[in-house]
Amino acid sequence: MPTRIVGLAAAYLLGSLPFSFLVARAFGVRDVRRVGSGNVGATNVLRNAGKLAGLLAFLLDAGKGAVAVLLVSRFAPGDAALPALAAMAAVVGHMYPVWLRFQGGKGAATGLGAFVPLAPLAALAAFGAFVVVLALTRFASLGSIAGALTLALFACVLGPQGLVGAAAVLTAAFVVWRHRSNLGRILGGTERRVGAPRA
Repeated sequence: MPTRIVGLAAAYLLGSLPFSFLVARAFGVRDVRRVGSGNVGATNVLRNAGKLAGLLAFLLDAGKGAVAVLLVSRFAPGDAALPALAAMAAVVGHMYPVWLRFQGGKGAATGLGAFVPLAPLAALAAFGAFVVVLALTRFASLGSIAGALTLALFACVLGPQGLVGAAAVLTAAFVVWRHRSNLGRILGGTERRVGAPRA
């Protein structure tokens, strides 16, 4: 039990690393929480700091999820459940980072990265769903939701036995919940599309 607690704490702290915040600041946005949607995530960085900053934020946020799972897997190789739990801990860390007073992002990129080591085919399908929905609608939020739901579905069908499928379902639920305000704006016709000029 102490090993599992340490592993989950480490995964949470890795997930809490505010890469989107730091990337935006490096590209001239002092506090990404005070601009655009206020979200500490790659899409808000993209809109307010540029394409390169958005891509870098996405890669780093996804990367920390993958690193958290891989490190925990090495830390406790005999615990089959811990990597799946660590994936969720990393996502929660991104959403509620201790470094930013628990004001974080929505978990889509970190969740995607966290499941690359656990269910690579499901992660690939999720990324594909995100790209297709984004291309068709230009709503990054809708793409993120589609990706999360696809991850959950494919992880349950194609993923390894154990808690991976359940972890993917819970992660998808977290991501959808964090996007509830975006869904409201989409229904209300006020959600900003990627590439649209600022109002």
